[in-house]
Amino acid sequence: MFRDDDPGLAELRRIALGFPEAVEKVSHGRPVFCAPKMFAIYGGSTKATGEMVRYPHALLVKVDESERRALEQDSRFFYPMYLGPSGWLGLNFGAAPVDWGEVGELVDASFRLTATPRLIRLLDGD
Repeated sequence: MFRDDDPGLAELRRIALGFPEAVEKVSHGRPVFCAPKMFAIYGGSTKATGEMVRYPHALLVKVDESERRALEQDSRFFYPMYLGPSGWLGLNFGAAPVDWGEVGELVDASFRLTATPRLIRLLDGD
């Protein structure tokens, strides 16, 4: 379901594995970044008009409820199957040129929503 030489995955790896104690594993055929809880996933799918739509080049992240509505208004974002009800959104890398600064911010926010206080202190350099 993914290729190791995918440039989007390579850049996401660079970002995600820079977080304290982050590791990559494969779950359900997708690269998942954990510390130890999942905070980013490469690739996803949604159900639109009764049919599954796959986004092989996408980022799934947990988002804060206060940000969800604004992000959902952006056509690059989608409501991922299975994880959407738990507060996750997907960013389709194929919808527009990828802003890697934005990706870094989304991954950072997701990490902070899932990580332990100790890992957040490590991230902040405390």
